[in-house]
This record gives sequence, C-alpha cells and structure tokens, in this order.
Amino acid sequence: MLITAAVPVDAIRDAATLGSVGEARLDQSASYLSVGPISNVLDTLTLMTVGQHIAILLWAIGIFALWRVLRARRRATRVRREVVAALLFLTGVVLVYVVGALMPRPMAELVASDGSVLAIDFHSHTEYSHDGRPGWTEDDVRNWHRGAGFDVAYITDHATFEGAERGVAGNASQAGEGTILLQALEVFYRGEHVNILSAGRRYRGITTPNLKDVDEQALQLAGILAATSPVLIETVPANLDKVPATTQNAPGVNAIEIVDGAPRGLAQTRKERAKILHIADSLNLALVVGSDNHGWGRAAPGWTLMRIPGWRGMSTDSLSRRIEDVLRAGRHDATRAVERRVAGGANPLSLVFALPLVAWRMFTTLSADERVMWLIWTWGLVLLVRGLRAYRIRPSATT
Repeated sequence: MLITAAVPVDAIRDAATLGSVGEARLDQSASYLSVGPISNVLDTLTLMTVGQHIAILLWAIGIFALWRVLRARRRATRVRREVVAALLFLTGVVLVYVVGALMPRPMAELVASDGSVLAIDFHSHTEYSHDGRPGWTEDDVRNWHRGAGFDVAYITDHATFEGAERGVAGNASQAGEGTILLQALEVFYRGEHVNILSAGRRYRGITTPNLKDVDEQALQLAGILAATSPVLIETVPANLDKVPATTQNAPGVNAIEIVDGAPRGLAQTRKERAKILHIADSLNLALVVGSDNHGWGRAAPGWTLMRIPGWRGMSTDSLSRRIEDVLRAGRHDATRAVERRVAGGANPLSLVFALPLVAWRMFTTLSADERVMWLIWTWGLVLLVRGLRAYRIRPSATT
C-alpha cells in the first residue's frame, strides 16, 4: 500500500491520448468500498484479455505447485492429500471466475462534472441475442448500465429487435431520469460487424429479411441525404484493413470502437490502438466505447462521453436523433472515449510477468478510501486467524 500510494494514477484515462479526464471521475459507492478488495480483484479479472487470463492461471498453478513441493519437503505427505489439495485449488479458481461473472455486486460508477456531458455505451446485448446470457433481460441491461454510470445504452442484439424494443418501451418519460435504452442492431457489412443505430425504427428495411446483413442497395437509398443517413459503427474484434469507408455507392461507418469489453475485443483494441487511431484520423471517424456486455461480469471497460447541451428532459426519440446528428456532423470531434486503466500489453514479456504487472496496476489505481479498506480487510483477517489459533480447542494432556 505504501509503495503504490507513492506513485498513484487515475483509475480512468482518455483512450486516445492516454491522458487524464477532467470532466469525469470514477466513483465508488459505500457498498462497493465495503467489499473493496473483492471489488477490485473481480473488476481486474473482468477487464483482462484472454492472454492475460491464461498467463495469470499459469502463475497461480506455478505458485500452488511450488508451495506444495516446499511443504512436502518439510513434512511427509501422501498422494491422496495432494490430489485433494489440487482439487480444492481447482475448485477455488473456478469459484472465483463464477463469482466474477455471475454474482451481483456493486459497480464502479462514472460521474461527469459537466451537466451537458452524457456517458453512452454503443454496444450491449440481451438474452434475445444468440450469444446473450440466458435470462439477461432489458431490465438487467438497464440496471447494469445504471450501476456503471451510463446515461444512455444501445441494445445491439443480433438478428432481433425484441430486446431493444422492450428496453425502449421501459424508458422514463424524459432523459436524465435513469439510464435510457436505445435501439440498434449488430449486422454484417462488407464482411465486417457493424452496429446500425435506430436500424429498426427510423431505418427499417436496410438489412436482409433475416436481420443479419446490410442490404447495400437499401443502405445507399437511405444515405442519399447525408444529414439523415444511417449511423454505422465499426465493432471490434475486426479486420482493421477492411473497415467500410464511405464510397459513391454506399455510406461507410461513422465511428469505430477504440474499446470493446469482450476479452478478444480488449486484446485487439489494446494491441492495435495506434492503428485504430490512424483509421479514425484518416477516415474522420468518431471514437466510441462498447461494453459488448452479454450479461457477464460487473465492470464497465469504458464510456463514450458526448456533449449535448439540454439533453436532460429530451424524449427517447429526440435524444436518439440528437446523438446521431452529433456523430454525423462532428465525426472525430463528436466524442471522447474514456477507459478503465488496467495492465495492458500484448507482447510476450508482459504476459510472462502478467501477475506482478496486473497486481501493480490494480494497486496504483486505488483511491485513498480503497487503500483504507484494503488495510482494514488485511488486518481484520490477520487478527481473525490469530484469534482462532489462540482459542482453538487443544487435546487435553493425558495423565
């Protein structure tokens, strides 16, 4: 705690410049802080890439094996005892991941200091997607995003509008009164996954009947007037050499994800950040964040900040139109992408030292309140263990 407290960093940063974010902060509620060490560890696990998960598991296995070997040298052991220990270790690992993925728990929340700024998630799913968590309803989506501090979240299910329409129907009468859910659709366009905002409301018929692919002729007709053309967002993972650009035949994407919350998306956006920034600059694309949440985990990887004066009080449809207008007109200057600061790096060396690097980054991002809770939990457990040892029942001596 003392060492990392000497070199603290903000828990969030600008995903493009990697600089500080002045108009927002990451807030931890009293309930989040009360289980601070658990919250921090599970958040960290949720925001790791596939490679980091594998590396951390290998570290855990190595430490466990070393501990058992050293223990066996000090005292005799049996095969049965080691098998039981290995099964308990495996059960513990599985339990940690199950709890991190499924257990309801408090979330770290983004709080904007400017009332004209709203936080948006452009990519999330419900149970109606083929890959959504069973039972993950539109109400669950709304609650998840409210807990993370999102003012707006787009439901971008695959091949269906049902979850999005249910979410829109449950919105408050005006924006600013809880999280507003908006409708979009994730489809294929020129071989790439894209999210089309308002695909089933203002832009009906621009996909194939099965809602899986863009109908390019229909999209071209819908894009005749640039001021009202559909807004398309390139999602990640993606083939960044095939990002659909605007041509004379059809509109291209208006924005691209620089943060995607899926483990593969996290890996690519961190590894190819420079390439994404180059594409956004060359094609004049807005940079956005997509949680890509399918119902697993309780940590948001980032937020898209957008300045829309007077957005509070707007109706659902008015706010939806305004967001699309800002993206079309502002493009690269329309948004600010904010991400959670985590241990990055996809090179072999960073994976070899994944455990210390991930732990170091987690501890350096702790707030003062979180550090206090870590100390309370640590000393509380120490005193509990020592107390149990002191008062445990010992066998009476024979006479």
